[in-house]
Amino acid sequence: MTDNHSRPARIALVTGANRGIGREVCRQLAQKGAATVLMTARNAELGEAAAAELRKEGLDVRFHPLDVTDDNSAKALAAWVRETSGKLDILVNNAGGDFDDDQFTLSPDMDRVRALMELHLYGPWRLIAVLLPLLRQAESPRIVNVSSEAGSFGAGYGMRKRGLVLPGYCISKAALNALTVKTAVALKNEGFLVNAVCPGFTATYPGLDALGARPVAEGAAGVVWAALLPDAGPTGGFFRDGQPLEW
Repeated sequence: MTDNHSRPARIALVTGANRGIGREVCRQLAQKGAATVLMTARNAELGEAAAAELRKEGLDVRFHPLDVTDDNSAKALAAWVRETSGKLDILVNNAGGDFDDDQFTLSPDMDRVRALMELHLYGPWRLIAVLLPLLRQAESPRIVNVSSEAGSFGAGYGMRKRGLVLPGYCISKAALNALTVKTAVALKNEGFLVNAVCPGFTATYPGLDALGARPVAEGAAGVVWAALLPDAGPTGGFFRDGQPLEW
């Protein structure tokens, strides 16, 4: 895995990559020739199928199963990356789910809330911790946490706008933003750039485009931008389409 200048190729790992934003991030990174892309997903069958589709496009992608909520799964992934690549340049924490707009802040199903915290906060935190030794082997390590304006205190469609509903989703994404800041500060002196990105309202499911959602490729582009920032780029920020968002 070397590029045209005989340097070790960059290795990028994307979680939740069997569909939607995650798969498109993998596609764009591979299309740019920016990295060998390691796709992960909880469902091995769907993940393998997604990787096979991208390989049919001539793209350099590989698949390994990962449940971000499981310690042993994360450790197994880290061991595989260590054995096959020896380092990791880019980590995109994209895995997510359960847009819980059908439950209310003052009467939540706490099991759903806990599951969302596990998925959106503890999952990325777990991956950062277990993959950190491999990221430290990279020349210019990048961590991108795929977040949401829903977790913002100040943005137009943040928590003040959605205070009645989306309790688990909003609060877990706000916590992910907090993790982004803490991680960026902790790793700043090691050359890491760590940022959160909101892809915006994106057509990740059929029919959402009729509601005004933008194409998946547009939402993914901002994530790829953060993954490929130059060394002088920002860290500890919250962005959409390369522009700062209110926390």
